Amino acid sequence: MKAVSGIALSVVMAAVLAGCSSYHQRMGYAGGGYGWEKAAKDMTALVDKTIQDPAKAKQVNELLGQIMGEIRHSTEQSRQYHQKLYELNANYEASPEDFTKILDDLNNHRMRSASKILGLRFQIRNILTAQEWKALSDAMTAYRSRYRHGDEMGPKAGN
Repeated sequence: MKAVSGIALSVVMAAVLAGCSSYHQRMGYAGGGYGWEKAAKDMTALVDKTIQDPAKAKQVNELLGQIMGEIRHSTEQSRQYHQKLYELNANYEASPEDFTKILDDLNNHRMRSASKILGLRFQIRNILTAQEWKALSDAMTAYRSRYRHGDEMGPKAGN
């Protein structure tokens, strides 16, 4: 059960950070990385609010910064792979193998990135107590819900 909740926090962190940024990009606020900067400030504030020990909070913020950097890098790489697919799609002579090569590279990149993020997640877990972990997880869930603009369950109430 702990492994599932731990993985869930990693997924929540990634979704919050990527979701916030992509929302701001879609809304036109992302010039100069505004979405990433806002997400970083918001995450720092959540950590500082929920983790009482300043030394622990600093360590967690540094690791979250690394996670954000990895998400940002992965997002850019995914865009580049998708661009290659768009270009390949326009090529009448493209073979299935050409597409498969790009898709394999994309999937391998995603797996490497996810593994790196998961490793950082366990570093955070090793710093925090179970109570601190729950408090941070709950704060991130509440934060994430502010940026959810509709999903498989339908639009968020109030939208």
